[in-house]
Amino acid sequence: ILIAIVVLAVANRGMVTLHLLPEGLSALGQRSIELPLHLVGLGLILLGMILGYILEWLREHKHRRRASIKSREAAELNREVTQLRKANAKDDEVLALIGN
Repeated sequence: ILIAIVVLAVANRGMVTLHLLPEGLSALGQRSIELPLHLVGLGLILLGMILGYILEWLREHKHRRRASIKSREAAELNREVTQLRKANAKDDEVLALIGN
């Protein structure tokens, strides 16, 4: 992939003008930047990746939250089972006889 990116960058070294506002809004001030075409392309790819990661993180939020809640519930239930086993082991005469 890196080779393809380098080849595209070398082939598209020409300068392009990037207008930040449409022509109709030129009264607000015409802002433009001259950049090499490959930087514009790579910047758009990077922007798309960042937006994709953010949207995926937001989409998975409900699943992470549910997993966190279930993990806490499981830990609480494990603690309760351990406490009940300790309490029952002391009071249960049959288990005490079997254990000895």
